[in-house]
Amino acid sequence: MSLSKVSLETLIDLVEIRLGCVEVYDREDARELSALEQCRTELEGIRDGDEPKKASTFTAANGRQSPPSRVARH
Repeated sequence: MSLSKVSLETLIDLVEIRLGCVEVYDREDARELSALEQCRTELEGIRDGDEPKKASTFTAANGRQSPPSRVARH
């Protein structure tokens, strides 16, 4: 399936708008934030003709992935 450049830009804009509204208070919010960041990265990769890149994750000192603590985005 292919999307037009206009459709890709619209989807990227919608994801970025949602990212700006996310307030992270718990793990579920952190998962949503991570999924949206991954989505944006993949859409930008498609738009730019690159291979989709993996979004960065938060890694604790012990090597386990963990969400950021009490981050609020407005």
